Amino acid sequence: MSDEYQIEIPPSFFALYADPARQRLREPIALVRQRYEVCEDLATHLIEHARILAHVEVPSEEEVLHRIHDGLCTPESGVSAGEAGWIVTRLAELLGWPNAIGFLNPD
Repeated sequence: MSDEYQIEIPPSFFALYADPARQRLREPIALVRQRYEVCEDLATHLIEHARILAHVEVPSEEEVLHRIHDGLCTPESGVSAGEAGWIVTRLAELLGWPNAIGFLNPD
């Protein structure tokens, strides 16, 4: 049986599920793929919301990203803290905003 998965998952997302000591994933690849698709879709979906916040009520792009990150870090969001950081970083990339690399390593 061949693996016909066509979507390329970036190393930054694999890192969320990697065990560096053992150099392998901590979760099955099917789950990692599913979570990647959810997170990528969510980042894309948040583009318009972020633009509206930036133009209407929030004074800086950084503050927009922080507010979205805070919302994603709630249990109701359905994403982990690591995924929330990845989503916000990806959102910043999609918007062409300054690098939000700090979100990849939540406290």
